[in-house]
Amino acid sequence: MHETPTVIETGLSMESNSVNSASTVQVLGIDLGGSAIKLGRFDTQGTCLQTLTVSTPQPATPEAVIQAMVAAIAKVDPYQQTQAIGVGTPGPADATGRIARVAINLQGWRDVPLADELESKTGRLTILANDANCAGLGEAWLGAGRPYKDLILLTLGTGVGGAVILDGELFVGRHGTAAELGLITLNPEGPPCNSGNNGSLEQHTSIQGIRRRTGLDPKELGDLAKQGDRNALQFWQDYGRDLGVGLTSLVYVLTPEAIVIGGGISASAEFFFPAMQAELERRVLPSSREGLKLLTAQLGNQAGTVGAAKLALRQLNAS
Repeated sequence: MHETPTVIETGLSMESNSVNSASTVQVLGIDLGGSAIKLGRFDTQGTCLQTLTVSTPQPATPEAVIQAMVAAIAKVDPYQQTQAIGVGTPGPADATGRIARVAINLQGWRDVPLADELESKTGRLTILANDANCAGLGEAWLGAGRPYKDLILLTLGTGVGGAVILDGELFVGRHGTAAELGLITLNPEGPPCNSGNNGSLEQHTSIQGIRRRTGLDPKELGDLAKQGDRNALQFWQDYGRDLGVGLTSLVYVLTPEAIVIGGGISASAEFFFPAMQAELERRVLPSSREGLKLLTAQLGNQAGTVGAAKLALRQLNAS
């Protein structure tokens, strides 16, 4: 038996939007998560016309989730003003953006033809991408990455996700699974990772990694650092060093203009950014980091829906 979704509506009223925006191109951006499905209706300039959040059905089987998504789409766009849908999924999509290959924290999700299912049930062009890639697109479009064509996004939270934007385009590789930045090796003898790796960046810099190292949550450590606690300040310095070490290889390979750090842990950026920057300056040749900017993300938990909307706009323009 599936739980009844909880619905939270924000933004402008749908009735007023139907008058003001009927003649403009609109798209839907959807951020699919293990506990919530966030939707946003956007125009081509990135103006958010309506948002909606519903709880993810439990158990989160493909059938139940798709049913909940279709119902939410009908609610956030009752007049069918949108032409395309972008979806960020908690795991890799295939290179064509049609299939959710795996979805973390969603039951029974393996090679789910999510784009086909949504297209057949809503009549709208649909494309998928990894949720971290959507967050990267969002920050590049309307957030901290707007001035740059080449950037890296790293999201620090329950896991460590990443996105790479090269010459203004999202880089996903030939199979759609590139830019798993959290899975690069930081310490080959470190803790085991679900990926099969040992000592991945994620195992050292995620919430789980922080708890393992300190027994505390990032917010607790951030609060202690604000109070001047010596141990907490030392932890954040070590944390920034680890991030700098992990990012060094990425900078040498990609030479980005900017690195954008997001996710919940970025709330303590003031305590670890100096050590991260010092490590990059020590390890990376000036010629490979010329003009490199270290930035905190600006869109918060809306980055995924914003980026998914941008994904939909690009697909609409390419069709």
